[in-house]
Amino acid sequence: MAQFHTLTVTNIHHTIRDAVVLTLKPENPDVFDFTQGQYLTFKQDFDGIELRRNYSICAGLDDGVLQVGIKRVNGGAFSTFANTEIKIGDTLHATPPNGTFFAKIEPNEAKNYLGFAGGSGITPVLSILKTVLSREPLSSFTLVYANRAVNTIMFREELEGLKNRFMGRLTIIHILESGQDMELFTGRVDQAKCENLFRHWVDVRSIDVAFICGPEPMMLAIAESLKSHGLEPDQIKFELFTESQQGRLAKQAIADRAKDQTGTEAHVTVEGVTRSFTMPKDQSVLEAALDNALDAPFACKAGVCSTCKARVLEGEYEMLTNHALEDYEVEQGMVLTCQCYPLSDTITVEYDTH
Repeated sequence: MAQFHTLTVTNIHHTIRDAVVLTLKPENPDVFDFTQGQYLTFKQDFDGIELRRNYSICAGLDDGVLQVGIKRVNGGAFSTFANTEIKIGDTLHATPPNGTFFAKIEPNEAKNYLGFAGGSGITPVLSILKTVLSREPLSSFTLVYANRAVNTIMFREELEGLKNRFMGRLTIIHILESGQDMELFTGRVDQAKCENLFRHWVDVRSIDVAFICGPEPMMLAIAESLKSHGLEPDQIKFELFTESQQGRLAKQAIADRAKDQTGTEAHVTVEGVTRSFTMPKDQSVLEAALDNALDAPFACKAGVCSTCKARVLEGEYEMLTNHALEDYEVEQGMVLTCQCYPLSDTITVEYDTH
């Protein structure tokens, strides 16, 4: 099960009108040692309903604080709560840092990093950027940051300060939907925009690692353009916190297919407790486990974090979306149970994977 710990809010800073940076003091600091680019999973009760949400750490490893950035989303209960109700001294509950959206820091290496961020996608990229500049003195970082307008740029002042501090090592390119003098820096970041950027501003051949965090269509377009310019898939790292369109369509297809099928006999183990039950083939393993009183770990339920990962020991299945597991993990039978749907008449799953 996911272990939640208490954190006290020690500072609140609105980086723009509808986005807040929370500084948090953990009750157990050692538990919250993080790697640049990771996130915390928060839980909060709203009218008797427990919500879990992931928010990225925006602090660098040498900032000496634990901070997350939360942008308000229309209709978002937790993001609205964070932006309008949280006060200094309040306590929150979160799991230890998680996520693999980072590259190993190598202080003696001279590497060229490229980061693409859209809107609040800057949050983990900022953590990575600050850590690289601080701990890899020979490396450089180019950030392409897309927003609607100037007043929606999160961390604008901090980014300008970093650019001045690390002059010659940090390049920032702002892409705005409107209000720019140059056409190259105006509009949406799609493959055509990437082609122009790579032709005039960014030499992709010199890039060692690229980080992409933002809306799914933007991320896919950037990744395809990077690959077409020579980057290998393992040089491109993604971070996505919302369910993909592909995943939603696949769920509908499974529901249609399962209408005339019998259920699956499932055997699921969580922390040594095993329960056997019959589940429909259009239900995820995670939802079935929760429905049968197993305290299975989860956070996003969208296949974009790895909180709910487990190993399938027996049975056939389909995993709809995977933005969190490495290829070798999938080959070993690891699945994101929120995206894992049984195909066979029996399936055995074990969450005790550590």
